Amino acid sequence: MDLLEAREEYISARRLAQKEVKEMRLQGKDTEPAVLDDILGDDFANTAQEIGVVNIPIERIVGTKTAGRISAFSAGFMPLLDPETEFAQKWMHLCADHMSDEGIRNPIVCYEYLGDFYVQEGNKRVSVLKHFGASQIPGTVYRILPQMSEEPHIRAYYEFLDFYKASGLYDVRFRQPGDYEKLISYLGKDMDQVWTEREQRTFRAYFRYFKEAFHALRGDKLDILPEEALLLWLKVYSFRDLGQLTAEEIKQALFALWDDVVSVSQESPVQVETEADVTGRESFLNMLLPTTLKVAFVYQLNPEISTWAKGHWEGAEYMHKVLSERVSIRHYFHADSPEEAEQLLEQAVEDGANVVFATTPKLSRPTLKMAVKYPRVRFLNCSVDAPYSSVRTYYSRIYEAKFITGAIAGAMANNDRIGYIGSYPIFGVPASVNAFALGAQLTNPRAKIALRWSCLGGNPVEEFIQSGINVISNRDVPTADKKYLEFGTYGTYMVEDGKLYPLGSPCWLWGHFYENVIRSILNGSWEKGRSNRHAVNYWWGMDSGVIDVKLAETLPEGLTQLCNMLRDGLRNGTVDPFRRRLVDQFGCVRNTGTRSLTPEELLHMDWLCENVEGKIPPFDQIAPFAQDMVRELGVYRDTIPMEKEGEL
Repeated sequence: MDLLEAREEYISARRLAQKEVKEMRLQGKDTEPAVLDDILGDDFANTAQEIGVVNIPIERIVGTKTAGRISAFSAGFMPLLDPETEFAQKWMHLCADHMSDEGIRNPIVCYEYLGDFYVQEGNKRVSVLKHFGASQIPGTVYRILPQMSEEPHIRAYYEFLDFYKASGLYDVRFRQPGDYEKLISYLGKDMDQVWTEREQRTFRAYFRYFKEAFHALRGDKLDILPEEALLLWLKVYSFRDLGQLTAEEIKQALFALWDDVVSVSQESPVQVETEADVTGRESFLNMLLPTTLKVAFVYQLNPEISTWAKGHWEGAEYMHKVLSERVSIRHYFHADSPEEAEQLLEQAVEDGANVVFATTPKLSRPTLKMAVKYPRVRFLNCSVDAPYSSVRTYYSRIYEAKFITGAIAGAMANNDRIGYIGSYPIFGVPASVNAFALGAQLTNPRAKIALRWSCLGGNPVEEFIQSGINVISNRDVPTADKKYLEFGTYGTYMVEDGKLYPLGSPCWLWGHFYENVIRSILNGSWEKGRSNRHAVNYWWGMDSGVIDVKLAETLPEGLTQLCNMLRDGLRNGTVDPFRRRLVDQFGCVRNTGTRSLTPEELLHMDWLCENVEGKIPPFDQIAPFAQDMVRELGVYRDTIPMEKEGEL
């Protein structure tokens, strides 16, 4: 390229700079590159660490170290000065060098802070290379470390330092702690496993393909980074797909996932619905030509060996009995591995299902894959707090029933100590423990709850009995069938003379839940949740008739009357277990009693009331059989190391 051609390139780049400045000014944004010295002030003097020559992603270069030359560039490093200036002449010579056989080879010198780069030497080289669309530039980098804090982006940056040490890549930048480990796990690697040059090249190339599709779909208009969207992609597709699909196929695959990308990008991606909406009316055409919904239920294990599966199976049969003229149902058992789950979900769709219920949280990921693949089918997963709009999740506010059984326990215990066996430390369970503890205080202000966990092994029941505790809360009955309560080891029971006497238990009424969902589809109210691209989580309670309390017939009459009053109050909203002064185990006031806790606060509750003796167990203490569930729904799931999968 001769200097005349280089001049034309400069003029073209300057036009782009002028356009960018105009647009940035209209948007009220800075029109010049950022200045690191202005960002840091004097607090970071002499704290830079030299990390050597790095291939810097050019999109990460956002500013300059000092304010000396910023007026010569737009915010995107395009040149602004007149073509006759000395600055412009130097830019043109660099442009000619870049297009020659020799190219621009000298590394720039810059500072890195929180993953962004600020040029000290080589601004014009950056400008030329950005103009020609270069993806990276070599640079001698000095890193300035931020002060460590609990801010999510600061914690994420310190995790990046470990990621960089192994990968040597600046190409991804996450804002939430734990995301680097998620990415590494999806790639089938360990955080401290050093990457080969081939792996670095492969990742850069595949990630570039993904970003091109992301930007083509205008992902830059969302509050989500391409690398954050990539984590969602990797829940459905493999990383290797990015190297095997064409650019158009990647774009189409990402477009199929786009509603979920939009959902995840929102500040509050999950829309928690606490009441069933069955008030709508079917359209005239639908009443004139009624359609039959084909409903599939997919289970892990089967009703003969799993009481959880049995509860959902009975619920499905109840719904079918009530709505037999409008629905047909089919059951699919033993979705016991991800591969088996995908096969059964696929089979359900092939069999014509237009509504699919996946009845355990462990089926969430296969369900998401199928929901993206078959957007016309309504998929639901029995889980909570999944931010994906393609799949609706559902669970029940079992803590309401636990409040009542806590009141029973407080009244029936022969001393002030009551045993409670928690299942898993997952969303909603701490709320149940606390509601039970508050219910016990209602009938015995001195009540203390000794908390143990079934997922830790051992024999909590025997431990309680040996310590003199005679009232114990154990696993909930799966259905309203009274035989479970009479069996003795379900619900809350009393121990006398070595025998177990039932008192009462929460029970799941899945039939009412499934009936409500199907009616919402038939009457059109289901469609309301599709308009805002939020993930929908049904978290219904006693007011929707989806849970209840099964009381023992031998319960004292006065206590039975109290339980019925509490049940009625929970149904009509006059009783709220958590609208009171709440103090946790560390003396922190969680509620002054002037408000009700939000559904999000209840679901994500990760603290225990002051009258609870015990703690939420850490992941490394949980038995292997429970770890998959805790990974999926654990109250501290974002801190749990992921299992490796896939391959880079």
